[in-house]
Amino acid sequence: MLMNLLEYEFLRNTFFTGIIIGIIAPLLGAFIVVRRLSLIADALSHVTLAGIAFGLLLEKKTGAMLITPFYSGLGFSIIGSVIVERLRRVYTAFQELAIPIILSGGVGLSVIFISIANGFNTDLYNYLFGSVSAVSRQDLYSIIIIAVIVCVVIFFLYKELFLLSFDEEQAVVTGIHAKRIHFIFIVLTALVIAASIRIVGVLLVSALMTLPVAASIRIAKGFKQTIIYAIIYGETAVILGLVSGYYLEIPPGGTIVMLLILLLIATIVTKKVIAKINSRKHRLKTG
Repeated sequence: MLMNLLEYEFLRNTFFTGIIIGIIAPLLGAFIVVRRLSLIADALSHVTLAGIAFGLLLEKKTGAMLITPFYSGLGFSIIGSVIVERLRRVYTAFQELAIPIILSGGVGLSVIFISIANGFNTDLYNYLFGSVSAVSRQDLYSIIIIAVIVCVVIFFLYKELFLLSFDEEQAVVTGIHAKRIHFIFIVLTALVIAASIRIVGVLLVSALMTLPVAASIRIAKGFKQTIIYAIIYGETAVILGLVSGYYLEIPPGGTIVMLLILLLIATIVTKKVIAKINSRKHRLKTG
């Protein structure tokens, strides 16, 4: 079944992209969840949608693809991440305000660009919900570059990101440049969101960054374990979602998210069952 899916180049591109996204989205998502910034993915995904709609609008109005929607979305996402960081500095006492502000702006721009382009088309639908046929070889190469950047930065700045995630005040006292690290982190988030949209879609991308982490923290005994388990959950859902999306002829984004929810529920239930069994064994030993 899997070999049949990889028979065509566009399916190979999608499958390899899914494997990459299944690694970098939960990897960065672990830091996002710990820092209580889960909604940042939603905000930046809507800004990315505005960029994609802008790219499609340019193509429709000019009759030529001056810039692909992927790159216009990537550009808007990075700009949105910079604005978020700026707003967090403006509203120092209410930093969470930056998220709804940028989310509202992204939705507003998306509506404007889509209306000017006279509504939805197939390409935009694929960006909203993901597609098994939307990834070109050029997109794959771009996503590989993004993945390398994310992994290298996380490797070299792991200690700083870890300290800022769990105790920002202590991190600043130890001499970490918090503003610089925050900026780098938010740009990485924008890159991962833009890369993930091809597979899971704008409306569901935040789920791929948070749901694997939500499941992994139920069983992990440390932060590194949380990352590892989150990647395993993410990869499982992405691979099964892409395969089922292809054979059932449905957008893979929804399938991936529902699989992640099922994995989360299964993890929670299993954890409770094991806890009850252990509690019963303990009572029998002490009774």
